[in-house]
Amino acid sequence: MNSQNSVSHDLATGHFSTLLKHWRNVRRLTQIELAGDANVSARHVCFLETGRAQPSREMVQLLGSALDLPLEERNALHVAAGFVPPYGEQGLAADNLQHVRQALDFILRQQEPYPGIVIDGRWDVRIRNQASARLFKPFRQAYDMEAGLADNAMHVVFHPGGLRQFIVNWDEFAGQMIQILHREVAQGGSVAAHLLDEIMAYPGLPAEWRLPRNPAGSSPVMTMQLQKDDFRLAFFSTFTTLAMPTDAALQKLKIECFYPADTATAEKARELAL
Repeated sequence: MNSQNSVSHDLATGHFSTLLKHWRNVRRLTQIELAGDANVSARHVCFLETGRAQPSREMVQLLGSALDLPLEERNALHVAAGFVPPYGEQGLAADNLQHVRQALDFILRQQEPYPGIVIDGRWDVRIRNQASARLFKPFRQAYDMEAGLADNAMHVVFHPGGLRQFIVNWDEFAGQMIQILHREVAQGGSVAAHLLDEIMAYPGLPAEWRLPRNPAGSSPVMTMQLQKDDFRLAFFSTFTTLAMPTDAALQKLKIECFYPADTATAEKARELAL
């Protein structure tokens, strides 16, 4: 099991003091540095970490912000301190978030005739545009994997019976994808840590992928080259997130837009859209 995942799971029901110290260490801050970022005394941070003092709700919020924690981890910090978590996790199904769903649908329509998808915090595909269904259909029809995993953007890349078998440059592409997961884990994503454990259980993955690497030598553009028989496509993609959401589920949403990496792919996309 990934160590970050194990630690986060153990701390989920632990004391506030333990959780605070854990995240301070993850962020590589001294007590003095955290105190400075939160504009509180280092003595008070020390007392909170040793359990000699109990935080107010406002202090928990202040420290969560200073530690730059994802909303789901800020919720966990509040729960550990004995407070109701302040951030909801309703997701797109909530009635009061339908305007967000409409905005996402609009973005995906504008992406036509090229693919676009919306991915949640676990990398499950929540929304697809029509181009995504059209262009990836020949590959999806050939998947040999569980239905639940077939709609997960990470699992389809790494599962031997998924998209992996059709990605010509799989070593390069998958290597970049695993580093995205490592970055999410480092940012405090417990869901990402669990997903990383699942992905690393697949056969044929290099041992060095278990560790994050310096992104300095990575290509600035992540290209995916697909081929099934004589059907070939090449895309690069971009990820977009929502600005300043106050819902934990919305904070984890990503909009992935695919763009043709060559003229043949652009022509094929326009041809299939007619």
